[in-house]
Amino acid sequence: VGLDVAVCWAILQEHDVVYRREITRPRASATPGSEFTLITAPEQVKMDNLSYRIKVTAQVFDILSGLSDVDHPLCQECADLVYKELQKEIELAEKEKERYSAFLEKLTEQEEADNGAVSEELEKLLKEEEELKDRLATVEGERSQLAKAMDKEKQELKRLEQEEQKYLKDLNSFQRQQMELEDQKHSVDLQLKHAQAQLEKLKKTNVFNSTFHIWHSGHFGTINGFRLGRLPGVPVEWNEINAAWGQAVLLLQSLAMKVNLKFERYRLVPFGNQSYIEVLGEKKKDLPLHGTGGLRFLWNTKFDQAMVAFLDCLQQFKLFIERKETGFNLPYRIDKDRIGDTASGSFSVKITLNSEEHWTKALKFVLTDLKWGLAFVAAQLEKEYS
Repeated sequence: VGLDVAVCWAILQEHDVVYRREITRPRASATPGSEFTLITAPEQVKMDNLSYRIKVTAQVFDILSGLSDVDHPLCQECADLVYKELQKEIELAEKEKERYSAFLEKLTEQEEADNGAVSEELEKLLKEEEELKDRLATVEGERSQLAKAMDKEKQELKRLEQEEQKYLKDLNSFQRQQMELEDQKHSVDLQLKHAQAQLEKLKKTNVFNSTFHIWHSGHFGTINGFRLGRLPGVPVEWNEINAAWGQAVLLLQSLAMKVNLKFERYRLVPFGNQSYIEVLGEKKKDLPLHGTGGLRFLWNTKFDQAMVAFLDCLQQFKLFIERKETGFNLPYRIDKDRIGDTASGSFSVKITLNSEEHWTKALKFVLTDLKWGLAFVAAQLEKEYS
């Protein structure tokens, strides 16, 4: 009760005796700012005794709180002061109470407002929760449908992967076949290109010049390397002479076929070193264009007749070409069994009653005329191909 203002009376007990003293004006020992000080008995009480002071203070608080049987210890003036202080404190407490009440009311209103907002928010959240539950149920249903659709798609994917594997295998097989076919096509193209190149080469190639090479070797005329004729100092084998006559028969027959010439009275039969000339219109009369040599052979007129018949066929070829091409002429003139020119002379192709030198020279003239006929036909072929 306002102990910080002053304590009016102090009850001091010593040997069960209570002393009441009026407090005088503060002395040097008085508490600063207080109007009263404790009543003390100078002879019995010592103020510097801490335990004594604590005991006295406890008694003062007991009296002030109304818990003691001691009579009121205050004077009227002090009581009024205490009363006024208590009134002030009560007023302050009342004002503080009002402030607390207003604050409590404000807090209550705010709490109610907050509770309302919270209720609205809670209701809104509950509604959203219901909506979310509905959406969740919908999503779960869609999820279930999607799971089923996914299983179905997985099965479809598995089937497609199997088909893809099969397709890839088929594709690899087809690509391999394609590569093989391309290789074959490339090979065929190369073969075709080579064949076309060979064809162009063959077109430009003179078949007769390549097949029949007529030249000379000293006093002998040669065809494909075979010498035609004999000399006393150079006895050519009859097999070589017969092979040369076979090549000459084949050449003249080929030239005639190329120009569409059919010989009169004779038919040339090329048969290698056994070639002969068939006489038309007479049965079983063949003129052998090959010899064997010896004394008996010298009187064999069929060989001479065959060489004369060959010269006749060469003359027919000359006349046939001259009718188509003016200005064409062979270098050596043919007259029955003789062939030659004015500068070199004319020689018989017969071997009987003839020298080997003249016979060899006449055969050389025959090959020369054949070479001229060959050159003419080859030129015609080049014109056709170009």
